[in-house]
Amino acid sequence: MSLLPFDDRDGFIWYNGTMLPWRDAKFHVLSHGLHYASGVFEGQRAYNGEIFKLAEHTSRLFKSARILDFEIPYTEDEINTACREVMRVNNLTDGYSRPIAWRGPEMMGVSAQETKVHVAIAGWEWPSYFDPELREKGIKLDVSEWKRPAPDCAPTDAKAAGLYMICTLSKHAAERKGCQDSLMFDYRGQVAEATGANIFFLQDGVLHTPTPDCFLDGITRRTVMDLARQRGIEIVERVIMPDEMEGFEQCFLTGTAAEVTAVGEIGPYNFEVGEVTKALRGDYEKLVRGNR
Repeated sequence: MSLLPFDDRDGFIWYNGTMLPWRDAKFHVLSHGLHYASGVFEGQRAYNGEIFKLAEHTSRLFKSARILDFEIPYTEDEINTACREVMRVNNLTDGYSRPIAWRGPEMMGVSAQETKVHVAIAGWEWPSYFDPELREKGIKLDVSEWKRPAPDCAPTDAKAAGLYMICTLSKHAAERKGCQDSLMFDYRGQVAEATGANIFFLQDGVLHTPTPDCFLDGITRRTVMDLARQRGIEIVERVIMPDEMEGFEQCFLTGTAAEVTAVGEIGPYNFEVGEVTKALRGDYEKLVRGNR
């Protein structure tokens, strides 16, 4: 499959307060963020020209930066304005937005108090994270060998770049097996999430989802929970053990990129793409497009 590389595109990227031509948005190879993963980011989708839940995403970006012990040198309002401007100058109506903040090259070592914090925002067209046909019949998940770390072993409340390496490894392994993604357990062996999305299961009309105590409580996760409650669907946040998956009827993922994606298989377990999954997917689609 031929892909357009992300460093060689037309368009503009907001970089430290200036709108630069896409190909000119560069940073030094000795930046602390590259060597020590001292960077945080957000993933946002725009529908009909509006970035969904923009203020919540920006607030989480700033929270993530504080957890990694640095301050973003702009206000949240300035970042919100910049995100909207990126979508406008790139003529994006439906698309994806990626703000990122990282430590620069002023210090090269574990200590980084004197580094400058850089911020960039890019936006591009991205119609669907998973193949639309697979989303209809339910994607297939592998079970990762990697575990989500304990909150006293990693900054699990931050959307931090370094936390995603085990996701990359998990997704690569899954794709080699013909799967589209991977389910990750946590350090205790409990069901946690997919590589970039939260997970829900349906049993006897009740939705069950893992308690997010060592992974992100996703913005889309909370949105879909609100939609389910509006339909009168009971939601239980709790510990879910792997062997419980045998008794669940439906399963779906939620995330900014994944939106609401049905899951048909996880390892040896199979799920139907049932009415609750379809209804919540439809509700979410209407909400993000301003039709509710």
